[in-house]
Amino acid sequence: MSYTLDKMMTAIKTLKANVECAYHSDNGWGASTEEDFNKIEWKTGEDSSGSAITTTTNPHSEITWTKVKAEMDKL
Repeated sequence: MSYTLDKMMTAIKTLKANVECAYHSDNGWGASTEEDFNKIEWKTGEDSSGSAITTTTNPHSEITWTKVKAEMDKL
């Protein structure tokens, strides 16, 4: 099963449509393990200059590695 970056982002948006996050990959692949999933940068706000404030601690309880992987498997 290939977990492309597009598949991963589609799965995340399926679970929560308005979520903002970023995943940096040198090879274009999305997260294929929970360890990779834990490297996603989740937007939690903006600073006074409009730059994103991010964290790798997932603030969305409805978005878990298990749920994202299940959605990717459906695609």
